Amino acid sequence: MPIYRYKVRDHGSKTLQGNIEAKDPRVAAVLLRERGLFIIDIGLPTKFSVETVKRYLTKVSYGDIATMTRQFATLITSGLPIIDALSLLGDQMQNPILSATVEGIKHEVEGGSNLATAFEKHPNIFNRLYISLLRTGETSGMLDKVLSKLADNMEKQREFNSKVKSALVYPIIVIGGMGLVALIMMIFVIPKLTALYKDLNVVLPLPTRILIAVSNFMIGFWWLMILAIFGLGFLYSAWRKTDQGRQITDRLKLKVPILGPITQKVNLAQICRTLGLLVGAGIPIIDSINIVATATDNVLMEKALNFASKHVEKGFPLAQSIEQKEVFPPIVAQMIRVGEETGKLDDSLLKLSYYFESESEELIKGLTTALEPLIMIVLGVGVGFLVISIILPIYKITSAI
Repeated sequence: MPIYRYKVRDHGSKTLQGNIEAKDPRVAAVLLRERGLFIIDIGLPTKFSVETVKRYLTKVSYGDIATMTRQFATLITSGLPIIDALSLLGDQMQNPILSATVEGIKHEVEGGSNLATAFEKHPNIFNRLYISLLRTGETSGMLDKVLSKLADNMEKQREFNSKVKSALVYPIIVIGGMGLVALIMMIFVIPKLTALYKDLNVVLPLPTRILIAVSNFMIGFWWLMILAIFGLGFLYSAWRKTDQGRQITDRLKLKVPILGPITQKVNLAQICRTLGLLVGAGIPIIDSINIVATATDNVLMEKALNFASKHVEKGFPLAQSIEQKEVFPPIVAQMIRVGEETGKLDDSLLKLSYYFESESEELIKGLTTALEPLIMIVLGVGVGFLVISIILPIYKITSAI
């Protein structure tokens, strides 16, 4: 929903300004009048207003939603009515977009809408999984327990994502530093050496000529390189959105050595955790599988889950459906079969998620450990090439003298 800028006066004749999220200006005016405010002006923010810039620069992260969910669960568990909980929640939010969203949800609920429907009007922030769990909690009368489980799930996912990112920080910093040093050398250092060698009128060695050619190309055609990077990025993004592009890239992600197993296990950890949460909340297994399929990043796993959903709908066990797809390792079908036979499918799925999380962490640690010597080798070769390219001409000059 759009966010409108307003200018109002309160009971003390104090002028106030701010933003409010609503379907249209009329609804925004009604919401403001309900607060006892006298409207002076209301409309969309101007194109270059501070509010507009702030809105585009501010994003709602996964961590913001996880924090909001935990606070909401705590407020509901403490016995507060939903309206009061939403009111306090909106005041506690540091993110202005999320705060305005919660305020809009509160007014929707005050107007007679149920909680899940109010949240559903913000699909860019709250996904289908979130809405389904809210609706289940409302209908079952266990909103506090469902919110607590959802908060636990989101916090575990955030913690897992944080571990993955922190493990990759070192190689990214080193590689970025190498690239920056090489760029500075090519743009500022090599041109000065090139001018020196031209004045001396000597025949340069092949490594030096290669280095000078690369430097001249980067200086003379830097705009072409930028255009090529953005152009290739745009073409890849457009191709990635096609069904064929998604299938090819997602298949490659699973087949690439070292990175493929990590990608597979990270996706499996998310699938098993989410499916276990949905099943444990009482959502029917077919609906749970369909929800997980829509939340999965990999199209091959999405199609495998869609196949399993149709198979289960026909009366087949989930384990039998899963084991027919190669994207799922045998342990997935085995653990699901145990869960189906014991009636504790949610526990089995959560145990699977813990297993794949630990496997992913071990693989990522192994990758970073293996990258360290590899980076040193590449760095040594690069520095050696630069040294040889710069020293060889100087050696030839001194020999000639």
